[in-house]
Amino acid sequence: MFTDSHCHLNFPELRGNLPAILAAMSQAQVDRALCICTTLEEFDDVHGLARDHANLWATVGVHPDNEGVQEPTLEDLLQRAALPRVVGVGETGLDYYRLNGRSVADMAWQRDRYRTHIRAGRQTDLPLVIHTRSASEDTLAILREEGGFDSTAPSAWPRSRGVFHCFTETEAVARAALDLDFCISFSGILTFRNAGDLREIARFVPLDRMLIETDSPYLAPVPHRGKTNNPAFVPFVAQQIAEVRGMAVEAVAEATSRNFEQLFNRVVA
Repeated sequence: MFTDSHCHLNFPELRGNLPAILAAMSQAQVDRALCICTTLEEFDDVHGLARDHANLWATVGVHPDNEGVQEPTLEDLLQRAALPRVVGVGETGLDYYRLNGRSVADMAWQRDRYRTHIRAGRQTDLPLVIHTRSASEDTLAILREEGGFDSTAPSAWPRSRGVFHCFTETEAVARAALDLDFCISFSGILTFRNAGDLREIARFVPLDRMLIETDSPYLAPVPHRGKTNNPAFVPFVAQQIAEVRGMAVEAVAEATSRNFEQLFNRVVA
């Protein structure tokens, strides 16, 4: 019934407990999960999870915050994106939250990496999984430019599509993402007591453009906040959306799973 659209089951907090997590997912009616790649070095592990388990899928990408890792070329991403059970490009985007004494101008390497991912997404017609933190203006501007939205010239490649994952930005950013036909994904943050503004955005975002996720092992929802998160907890995100919108949790589960299938359209239902 439920789909976790973003998790990191290869991370050590979860990988060693995978059989129990898969059993917990089944008990919680979480039918499938998308395992997100954050470095090329870990891709084989992420892809292996998807190959070995019929209800898991994979992406390929290098997280914007990761330094000292293999820098992805366009060909690196295209080759891996062509493999079976790889259904998206990312996690990609921009993150200016931890500048560590640097200026935004110093983060050109992040912007270059992001552009490479956008190009890979367009050439493969795979959805992007976008991370943005303290960088929404540049994230959107580069997406418009590289994603084919600002250009009036014909292109051999389709426009970018995808999802802004673990959304914590403003309503204005949500509107801008929706205007580009991107989806918005909500995580366990939605259940936190101080997330009132985010819950208003969850009320505003159209149900047919919404996904749910855990971003596990991080950001466990209430009532598990502070614990190690896992995909079996994604129903708590759906329940919060149901309460905010005044609807049944089953309807949220159905809609967000359908949206997942439509966006990540290499997934076999």
